[in-house]
Parts: sequence; C-alpha cells; structure tokens
Amino acid sequence: MIYISIRARAFLIAAGVTLAALAPTPSQAATKIQHLTSPGGIEAWFVQDATVPLIAMEYAFAGGGAQDPADKPGVANLVADLLDEGSGDLDSNTFHERLDRRAIELSFSATRDHFRGSLRMLRDNKDEAFDLLRMSLTSAHFDPADVERIRSQVISGLHRDTTNPSALAGRKFLEVAYGDHPYGRQVSGTLKSVPTIEISDMKDYVRRVLAKDTLKIAVVGDVDPATLGKLLDQTFGGLPAKANLVPVPDIVAAKPPQRAFVPLDVPQTVITFGGPGVPRHDPNFMAAYVVNHIVGGGGLSSRLYHEVREKRGLAYSVYEALLWMDHSALFIGNTGTRADRAGETMDAVDKEIRRIAEDGPTQQELDEAKSYLKGSQMLALDTSSKLASGLLQYQLDKLPIDYIEKRNAIVDAVTLDDTRKAAKRLWSQGLLTVIVGRAPQAAAQPAAAPPPTAN
Repeated sequence: MIYISIRARAFLIAAGVTLAALAPTPSQAATKIQHLTSPGGIEAWFVQDATVPLIAMEYAFAGGGAQDPADKPGVANLVADLLDEGSGDLDSNTFHERLDRRAIELSFSATRDHFRGSLRMLRDNKDEAFDLLRMSLTSAHFDPADVERIRSQVISGLHRDTTNPSALAGRKFLEVAYGDHPYGRQVSGTLKSVPTIEISDMKDYVRRVLAKDTLKIAVVGDVDPATLGKLLDQTFGGLPAKANLVPVPDIVAAKPPQRAFVPLDVPQTVITFGGPGVPRHDPNFMAAYVVNHIVGGGGLSSRLYHEVREKRGLAYSVYEALLWMDHSALFIGNTGTRADRAGETMDAVDKEIRRIAEDGPTQQELDEAKSYLKGSQMLALDTSSKLASGLLQYQLDKLPIDYIEKRNAIVDAVTLDDTRKAAKRLWSQGLLTVIVGRAPQAAAQPAAAPPPTAN
C-alpha cells in the first residue's frame, strides 16, 4: 500500500476523534466480523457494536490515481476534493451545512490504487448521512465555480511543495523508482497538469471508476444487519455495475544502488531512501515485515534510530517502512539532518542496511519485535474508526475475513532464518537514495542573508 502517502504513508486516513467509538479488541472483534450481503447484492464486512451510538464506514473502489490520464495526473485527487461540493439539489454551501448540522463526517481521498471514502455519524443521523453520500457518488455537480476554487487550492499546495524538501524528496524517489509507470506520477498532479484538467475529465473518471464490481466496504457501529443492508442498497445500488479501468502493469522498482540530488537552499537536508520491497502475498512477506521493524520501523528501538541518532547524533528521527501496492512493493525510509552532515548520515544508514543484509537480526531482536508487533495490533484496532479502516485494508489486500485471529500466529511462525533471508532480499543490493538540500560545496556555508528592506 502507498498508506505513509508516499501510503511514507500517501497513505494514512485520519480517524475523526469525535466519532471514535470504542471497538472490540482484535480477539473479540474477530468472532463478530460478519460478511454481510445486502438484498441488492452489496457486500460488506460488518461489526455490530452498540458500545456507543456511532457508526463508522470505510469503503474503496479500485482505480485511484493510476487511472488518471498519463498527461493529466491529478484527476482522481480533484474528484475526491469535489464530490462533497454540492450534489443532487444541494449547492456546496447547503451540502456542508447539512453535514455540519448533523455532525456527519464525510470525506474522499485517492491513493495510487484506490478511490476511498469515509463516513462517520451518530446512529440517529444515519439515514441523512447515507443519503448525502449517495448524492455525492451519483449526482455531484462539478460546478465551474467550485471546480476553480478547489483547483486553486490544489495549485497553491503544489506551489508550497516546490519549497518543501520532504515533498520534493518523495516525488523524486517515485520518479527514480518507477519512471513513466503510473506509480511514478503524483496522485496530486503537477503545476503543469492540474490547470489542464477539465470537468469532462472528472466526470469521465467518475463514470469509469465508481462502480459496484470493485467496491469494498467495512462498517463498524450501532446498526443492525437488516437496516445496514437497506442503507447500502440505497447508497451504492445506483452505481454502474462494472468499472471500465485501464490495465496497470506489474512493475519492480528500479534496481539499487542509485542516487539523485535535488538542490534546495534550506538549512536541513532531507534524505529519502529505499528500494524494491516484498509483495503482500509473497510467502516471505511477514518475515520482511518483522525484520523491517527491527531495522527502521520500531521507533526508539530500531537499529537505524540507534545508529543515526543515539550513537552519532546526526538526526532527530529516522524511520523505514514497507509499502505495498496492487502492482508493486517498496521499502522506503526518511531522515533529515544538518546540511554539512548529510554525507555522514547517509553513510551511517547505508552501513547499517548492509550489516543486517549480511548478518540478519539476533534472536533477541526477533523475539522483541514479535512481542511488539503482536501487542501493537490491539492498539491499531481500538476504535470503531480504526477497526473499519483495518477491515477495509484487509479486504483490499485480499486477506481472509478471519485474518485478525490468524495474524499473531503468522507473526509467531517467523523464524530467525526467515528474517535473514528477507533481510538479504531487501537490502543486499543497496539503496535508491534521494537527497534534497544544498549542494555539497555550499553545505558548510550559511544561507545568504536577505537584502535589507527600506524603512
């Protein structure tokens, strides 16, 4: 998934605090997950939970930014920003007033592979909430005034990204990793592409992508199965039966080692590094997941944190994550350091990466990583919003409905030999590295002082 958004994480959907209902722990939730099919044939994974009178729904359609025209990246992102800007007989202001009056949280987002939506509401407002979602999906206005207002906001964000070293590093990393493949393009679009996107492009995207055959739904909350089935039919039943998606080819990220430099006159240099990952359904995925936690995913306990921050004081933070998508997989990491210490920081990262590729982790590291990963799963699903997001992701990853029950046993089954093989596979070739900051010869010099201003 690219769920650190580039899914490190172009990729996380924030849960609304005000609508975060307490959900069952994973062991409890697993026995309550229902595979619900509505009278009209709409399927959903469903956990009925009356702890508090709230309902959380997460859903997704296949497609995402990978379905944007090659010369117009950003279409899916604009659609996501505009679906709630007026629909049916409601203009944008009236639509948002209805949401606010009933404390309904409705949002859309586009990742590389999916067009996603989120809906949260009080139980007593469910009919209005689902009806507003239905209107958004089936009769969005795309009024020219709203389109230009949202377009200008997107363009302003893209302008800000031109001076944001983290954004520049993420963009360049994807270009290096994927070239002209759809994954190499930016879901948010570019300063060149976004002004060229027409209303007809967005309507065509909706027509091709928002269809029932690729729809995945997860619902957690205070609603009975029969009522939910009727709501799902009323909301999604009017969508086209089949999507018309452009095929996206599988791709392996570019082979390391490679290094790219993006000049930017900022005091702190940003370094993004990574390489080809392990697909979600690869037999060695869980071993790779565990060993990656040891290297860079474990926060204060990770090897990279110890080597880069604690031992050398080179950076405030450093992380690494596995990202998986429908047609590829990556590992990706990031850190920031003083401009004149960027080379030393990258050398420290590279050295640690090569060390674990050669020797693998220790048994103690493996045991501690397993313990953490099993315990953290409880926290990852401790609200209705988190549980709905998790259940949706399991569906997108094509995992079984009882995966929550099985996950800890899968983690426990990882052996030291498995992690050594996974480490060698991930890191033995080195890194794709993107450095954004001052040129090496300027790194030791202070930034130029601004010209004096007239009094």
